[in-house]
Amino acid sequence: MYDLIIIGGGPAAAGAAVYAGRALISTLVLTKDFQGQSTISPDIRNWIGEVSISGMDLSEKLEEHVRNQPGLTVKSDEQVKRIEKTADGYQVESDKDSYTSRTMILAPGGRRKRLQVPGEEELEGLGVAYCATCDAPLFEDEDVVVVGAGNSALETVIDLSGYARKIYMLTRGDRLKGDPVNRKKVEDLPEDRLTLITEATVRAVQGQDRVQGLTYYDKKAQEEKKLEVSGVFVAIGSVPNSGLVQQLVDRNEDGEIIVDHKTGLTSDPNIGAAGDVTDDPFKQNNIAVAGGIRAALSLYSRLLQMKKYSPCSEPEDCDEGR
Repeated sequence: MYDLIIIGGGPAAAGAAVYAGRALISTLVLTKDFQGQSTISPDIRNWIGEVSISGMDLSEKLEEHVRNQPGLTVKSDEQVKRIEKTADGYQVESDKDSYTSRTMILAPGGRRKRLQVPGEEELEGLGVAYCATCDAPLFEDEDVVVVGAGNSALETVIDLSGYARKIYMLTRGDRLKGDPVNRKKVEDLPEDRLTLITEATVRAVQGQDRVQGLTYYDKKAQEEKKLEVSGVFVAIGSVPNSGLVQQLVDRNEDGEIIVDHKTGLTSDPNIGAAGDVTDDPFKQNNIAVAGGIRAALSLYSRLLQMKKYSPCSEPEDCDEGR
């Protein structure tokens, strides 16, 4: 039995794993891969300590840091299928094996939201895209629409601006959100390159073998309108990957795991959670790492209280720097 199982491979899981390793807790890190949602970002400028770093480089550095911690067991090609509470802890079943632990940290992140409109699923990969870093070069000199108003949508517009002929930005609200720096970059684009359409709701994506247009409802004009585009980039946020734990911990109406933001612990005091899967309103890499660290430190104290694992049973054996 492990003392701690960390589920996830993004920044939150990495922060938890590094601190668990330093505390010499018997820990298993279980993840499908170490590629969080930020791997699609080509230029991250708010990661503390790096003026500029790509999302892929960041994920590789986090993975390297985790793998270099003493005593950690890392399994990075397994998909968690079930989590159950047992008499003395938890049982986690993956697509390859089964594991038990006394405590857990949940950091499985989220997945991209979809529009859930006709034509989206049928034309995915045929003009409907969710990653501008991956697909922007495919739309050189073409007209595209970006749906969303936050940082992911702003970054998508910035990525596309080097390729697309014309970009339409469709938002449900009346203004752009996201970081001021990203907003300024988008707002500074020439009017003939970018058209912002606010208070609009997507109704359908049109096309046969590939995208040919998008229909939306204009709330201000109170009528349905159409854009003739060959690409639709969906950037409306993410959905928390919390389905596996709905019977274990409390979640809010959006499916986010509710945590105590002082401790990082959930409604079950032996389970911590961090990152985009939680109800933290700020979905940021730096904050996700901090959340993972907070949960790891809280569960370390919890394990000591259990008297089932205590590397500091004698005061002189403690490393106060941990």
